[in-house]
Amino acid sequence: MELIEDVSRPPLVHVKGIPLIKYFAEALGPLQNFTPCPDDLLISTYPKSGTTWISEILDMIYQGGKLENCCRAPIYARVPFLEFQCPGIPSGLESLKETPAPRLIKTHLPLSLLPRSLLDQKIKVIYVARNAKDVAVSYYNFYNMAKVHPEPGTWDSFLKKILEFLGRSLPEEIVDIIVQHTSFKKMKENPMANYTTLPSEIMDHDVSPFMRKGITGDWKNTFTVAQNECFDDHYAEKMAGCDLKFRCSLKSQLRE
Repeated sequence: MELIEDVSRPPLVHVKGIPLIKYFAEALGPLQNFTPCPDDLLISTYPKSGTTWISEILDMIYQGGKLENCCRAPIYARVPFLEFQCPGIPSGLESLKETPAPRLIKTHLPLSLLPRSLLDQKIKVIYVARNAKDVAVSYYNFYNMAKVHPEPGTWDSFLKKILEFLGRSLPEEIVDIIVQHTSFKKMKENPMANYTTLPSEIMDHDVSPFMRKGITGDWKNTFTVAQNECFDDHYAEKMAGCDLKFRCSLKSQLRE
C-alpha cells in the first residue's frame, strides 16, 4: 500500500464551536447534499464509546448472524463513516454510494452538524454512550495511534485539553490530584468508586472486590492447563473466520 504522507497531524478545526479533524471539517460542505434512504440506520456515538462494538453487533444482526458474511470486508467498509475524509482513501460519501441497502452508517457528529436531510428523513438512530473517564483514556491512546489527530502530548497535557474544551481552568496541582485520584490503585481504595457502598446482598466484596487487580493476564492464576486448552479449542471454533485478536498477557505490568 502506498504510504499516505499528507495526514501529518493537522490541527483541529472548530465548526460551530465543535473541534473536528481537519479533513472531516472539510467534508461537511459536500455532506449537506447527502440523500439518505428510508431504511438507513444511523449509529451515533462520541468517539471511543463503543462504536465499532455496536457496529459489529448490528452488522451481524443484519446478516442474520452469519459469520462468513460479516467477514466480507473490514468494518469501516461494511459500516461507512459518514463524515470520513482523508487523502488517498475513499470518503464516507464515496463508500456509501457502493453500499447496498439497508445501510448501516456511523457518525461522531453532534446533532447541530448533521445533514438536514437526515433529520427530515427521520431514519432510525442508535445512540451509544460511555462513561467520560474511560472515553478520555481510550481517546488519548487513539490520538497517539491515529495520525489524522493532532499530537496529543502527555496524558497530563491531554487532560488539560479536556478541561479547556469543558471551559474549565484548573491549577497544575489540581490536575496532578485528578491524575493520581483516577489511578487504579486510588479508585480501588475509593468507596465512591469501588461499589463498596452497596449492600452485600447486591455486591458481596468478601467474595471478590468489584475492582480486583487492574492487570492483564491474571486468568493464569485461575485456569488450569486443561481448562486453558479446552477454552482455546472452543474459542477457535466459535470465532473461526474472525481476525479480531486479543492480548491475554503482557510481558510487564504497570503497577502503582
